[in-house]
Amino acid sequence: MRKLSKKSRITAAVAGVALVAVGGGAAYAYWTTTGSGSGEATNSSGGGTVTLHANFAGGLAPGNQVNVTYTADNSTTSSTVVGALNASVTTNVAGCLPAWFEVTADTSNTRVAANSTATTVGSGVLKFNDEAVNQDACKGAVVTVTVGSV
Repeated sequence: MRKLSKKSRITAAVAGVALVAVGGGAAYAYWTTTGSGSGEATNSSGGGTVTLHANFAGGLAPGNQVNVTYTADNSTTSSTVVGALNASVTTNVAGCLPAWFEVTADTSNTRVAANSTATTVGSGVLKFNDEAVNQDACKGAVVTVTVGSV
């Protein structure tokens, strides 16, 4: 192996120091910065609408009454509250007068979970009043209780 001259040794040493300095500097180089930002998304527009049901036994006769259970189905993705209930009666026969019936609906304020069915939200009573007139038109008639929430 050949010996390096003094000049070659100095050149090699300077090159080595320069290489370490450049390589070492790259290892410690970084950028500093500041920043801020935000994001947004729109929430659901509300609790949505529930479907209410009135459930009661058939077979009413003048002077009788049956209990009514009110339930709600919520097909939305958020829970909601069913407030005060109101109910009314209709029949499918013109001579069977809705005025012969009385229906109650207790105030509820019941939470109905998202994606739920048949949640009980209230109760009441359906009465077939015994009037002093012929009520034969109601024999076999379909009595419908319509329920709403306010």
